[in-house]
Amino acid sequence: MPADSGHRPEAPAPAGAKSPVGPRWEARARGPGDKPRVIVIGAGVAGLASGCYGQMSGMETRIFEKHVLPGGCCTAWSRQGYIFDYCIEWLNGTAAGNDANRVWRELGALDGKSIRLFDSFNTVSDEHGRSVTFYNDPDRLERHLIELSPVDAPLIRQFCADLHRFAGMALHPFLKPPPLENWRDKYATLRQVLPAFRLFWRNGATQMNDFADRFQDPLLRRGLRNIFFQDPGNFSLVPYLYNIAEAHNGNVGFPQGGSLGLSRSIESRYLELGGRIDYRARVSRILVENGRAVGIELKNGERHYADHVIAACDGLTALRSLLDGKYGNPRVDKLYDQVLDRPGERYPGVVSAFVGFEGDLPPDTPHSTTYLLSAEDAAALPGAIQGSLVVQLRSRYCDGFAPPGHSILHCTYFSDYDYWKRLRSSDRKQYWALKRQVAEFVRDFLERRHPGLGARIRLVDVGTPASTERYTGNYKGAILAWKSPEADDLMADLVKKDRMRLRGLGGFSMAGHWVGGGGLIRSAATGRFAIQFLCREFGLPFKAWESGNTAPWRIEQLGHFPQLDKGPPLERSVPKLRAVESPAPIATAPVA
Repeated sequence: MPADSGHRPEAPAPAGAKSPVGPRWEARARGPGDKPRVIVIGAGVAGLASGCYGQMSGMETRIFEKHVLPGGCCTAWSRQGYIFDYCIEWLNGTAAGNDANRVWRELGALDGKSIRLFDSFNTVSDEHGRSVTFYNDPDRLERHLIELSPVDAPLIRQFCADLHRFAGMALHPFLKPPPLENWRDKYATLRQVLPAFRLFWRNGATQMNDFADRFQDPLLRRGLRNIFFQDPGNFSLVPYLYNIAEAHNGNVGFPQGGSLGLSRSIESRYLELGGRIDYRARVSRILVENGRAVGIELKNGERHYADHVIAACDGLTALRSLLDGKYGNPRVDKLYDQVLDRPGERYPGVVSAFVGFEGDLPPDTPHSTTYLLSAEDAAALPGAIQGSLVVQLRSRYCDGFAPPGHSILHCTYFSDYDYWKRLRSSDRKQYWALKRQVAEFVRDFLERRHPGLGARIRLVDVGTPASTERYTGNYKGAILAWKSPEADDLMADLVKKDRMRLRGLGGFSMAGHWVGGGGLIRSAATGRFAIQFLCREFGLPFKAWESGNTAPWRIEQLGHFPQLDKGPPLERSVPKLRAVESPAPIATAPVA
């Protein structure tokens, strides 16, 4: 995107948004009594949250975003009346009365929106036609699993008993970073955690892969690994139990408007608070003077100055490009020098195919199914690193995702970034041929599962990990940044010990999922944390309040969808279909 420092959002500001009036950010001079100025790099959820909390706490903030839409990975795009929702598969914090929901209400993210809840998390179907459904209700899940495999009843009862206990807890550490917690905060946490210490210790020390291998039924051994749609490879039991329990409590749902709807609502909240967003504004470097960040320089050479800079963008880009690799700390150095490129430390890339079709599927079709593929099918998927394909009926998630009388499916699989990046860079013709192959496979696969569906398909939109990196800036298309226990520990210390700062560099903070871990609520929390730390530095009271906007949300609030690149048509053997170059979808985090 071309750099542009003017306040020119691609779409008109949401209804009710105020035009920002503030200081000349190109000037270094400051008047007496001026508010502290904060520049935020990136208008993803973390960047928008940083801006909102900064405005509420008496700062003058300005967000610079290289794209034409807010949200970063939390976005959507559209073709021929179909909306391709890019991020949310489930959202933590959709029920009232908990701290995660409080964050979303403060950010206006759920204003006026209905929430779609499902009675199951996911269904897993093997190549022989057997299926297991992971119901949210612990008792229903226990009955279903024992019916499938009576011999595994002891393990099933243990899992579901622990699920019951998790459902009785309310652990949402999203309001305050540990260094700023007082004794009351810590006591409240201990009151919940200590009585359940053995529960956390046992499930935290048990990897899902090891637990699943103890089952005798082959479907359960494979299915348990795919509760989160695709097998992440190295999660303990805790995130599985936590998220299913939250879904049972109605606190994991799908908000009206989906991913871009969430981002647009936070954007609207930010603008109403007096913030300013510059779209098409690519930051080329962070300006540093005497060991302190003092502003940014855009790709077009313009400079803008502030008292503090928050990098809410790709972590490696911030450290190696915007700061020239000159600053770090023990946690950051280990994460990016040792952990980053080790196998299994980052989330892999994703290949996606959005499928628009005429009509609908039978009412009993699960909203989400992971299909375990035969060896032949797995080999036919270009760049696949797992033998599974996730199929979600996205038009069941939210009204308006497909034109009247039509529906939309979202098909995804984990894939190798280097495979797609190499092809896109060196052999664009072959790159497009393999994208056509993905579209052809998906059409044929869906036809086998739902006879007659193939003839009703009107559009297939394919994205690769290279597309993800191109549109979002995420390193190697890593959909949710880190995923290993070691990275989790380092990130926790990055917040607790380093306060999201770098050694030897003042006036600078990091935020986002490269700092706080994968998931939208975690990203939003890092923006809240960054401003809380800043308030201490500036001597300002931290302030936050719910938006209070109760006007019903309308799909028109998604605004204008920019036209993305189009690709060549598919082979004539697949009539009426096109493969196009669009971002790949973002799979959900353990806490989303």
